[in-house]
Amino acid sequence: MIFEKQTHSIKHVAIIMDGNGRWANLRSHPRVWGHVRGSGVVADIVEEADNLGINALTMYAFSTENWSRPHTEVKVLFNLLHKFLKRERCRILKNNIRFKIMGDISNLPAQTKNLISELEIESQYNTGLKLTFAFGYGGRSEITQAFNKFVRSNPGQEITEEDIAKNLMIPDLGDVDLLIRTGGDHRVSNFLLWQIAYAEFYFTETKWPDFSTEEFRNILECVSKRERRFGSLNPACDFKTNVEQARTNNILLRG
Repeated sequence: MIFEKQTHSIKHVAIIMDGNGRWANLRSHPRVWGHVRGSGVVADIVEEADNLGINALTMYAFSTENWSRPHTEVKVLFNLLHKFLKRERCRILKNNIRFKIMGDISNLPAQTKNLISELEIESQYNTGLKLTFAFGYGGRSEITQAFNKFVRSNPGQEITEEDIAKNLMIPDLGDVDLLIRTGGDHRVSNFLLWQIAYAEFYFTETKWPDFSTEEFRNILECVSKRERRFGSLNPACDFKTNVEQARTNNILLRG
């Protein structure tokens, strides 16, 4: 099956880019070398997602838990984000991509924060791929903030699911259809906890520096074949159930 643009139901893809440090260690290099190598993969996957007609791509770049990593490694991650913004700005704008950061970026260098702000403003009316980097982000923190934001504006009122969704960091991203995690671990690591409620999960052993556009496309093809019922039955099962129920009712009536 060829995964053609705009012919699939997968609209929002989230990716946990994991395995950089282990990839480097296996090659007897420092962990930061893996981050540098992995940063080069990001642009390729963004371009492929755009080519395939994905509506939204959210990439986990730095979690709230990552602050506990060595200062040198954190500084490298900051620098890589800065370089990505400078290198990819023109391509993002040219391809009609909307760029945003979700999370706490207060500890980023001023120059990097300025680059983020400028690109978010320049791309805010773009109507193509919604590209989001989760940086300084935690899913529990986002939900907590959404609750508090609603309560401050609506004291004494009960909160609904719709209220929570409207008060998330970037409400128009909507639910995630597919969550991909590279690197071999099978957990979601506090990423988009609200948005992945009905997401399909795909865990690959491939470490992020080795993740390719071909594997990305293959994953999309594989997951697009899955039947997503969102808790209900598919039409065939529903028909079978109705027939069986009708037979049961006839037996009871005759009895």
